[in-house]
Amino acid sequence: MGSNPTIRAFGAIVRRLSVNGVRKIWISTPVCMGRKSCKIAGRKTAQDAKKSKLYCRIGKEVVSAVKKGGPNPMSNTALAAVLEKAKELNVPKDILERNVKRASERGQEAYIEKIYEVYGFGGVSIVVEVSTDKVTRSVAAVREIVKDYGGKMADPGSVLFKFRRVRVVNIKVTDVDKDQLLNIALDAGAEDVIEPPNYSTILSKLRDEEIDFEPDNGSELLPITTIEVDDEAMDLNKELMANLLELDDVDAVYTDQK
Repeated sequence: MGSNPTIRAFGAIVRRLSVNGVRKIWISTPVCMGRKSCKIAGRKTAQDAKKSKLYCRIGKEVVSAVKKGGPNPMSNTALAAVLEKAKELNVPKDILERNVKRASERGQEAYIEKIYEVYGFGGVSIVVEVSTDKVTRSVAAVREIVKDYGGKMADPGSVLFKFRRVRVVNIKVTDVDKDQLLNIALDAGAEDVIEPPNYSTILSKLRDEEIDFEPDNGSELLPITTIEVDDEAMDLNKELMANLLELDDVDAVYTDQK
């Protein structure tokens, strides 16, 4: 495996995070830097924002599935799949029920998934995932933020090829011996190929071994390679991404910034 901090597995990447490890997916505003108390407060805020984004995205998927096939998961396979994923990601039941009801409301449209590609500072690439019931609203909002914070919209396909879609389980390296983690992943079917079907098996194995892990958001985009930039460019990119994440239609923002 070399120095690569990830374990590639069927359906998942199990990533061992060091104390100072930094994920390359931005689904919440960056943690506040400074004194310990500030870091703790910032981390809690980031975790709350992450959950909020996840619940919002799953809710949108529920609405779209119900719009297409009705509220009964027995006859609506798309809805059944969303509900199963929501269970896997520990989404509260009341959020699911609320959005099933919301889907039947007059004037509520199905959500459309869009991807916008952006050039950041220092040659950094950024991918913005959006789920919206008004495409014109979402693209206008994303363009405005990108323009205001010095980024540049990229043509479709100009950035996306630099990323690959996977599912990720995050485990603090202090919570488990790395050899134990590797053995668990291998027992669950891990090898140097990523294929979605065995993701649930990996999660079950981790639970059986009583190893705490951070649930993923369904899937993530990981950069194939990363780009190192100076402090100024890093701060500008963080500001750009944080403001994009504040948009209601934006579900996640990814970057290849190291």
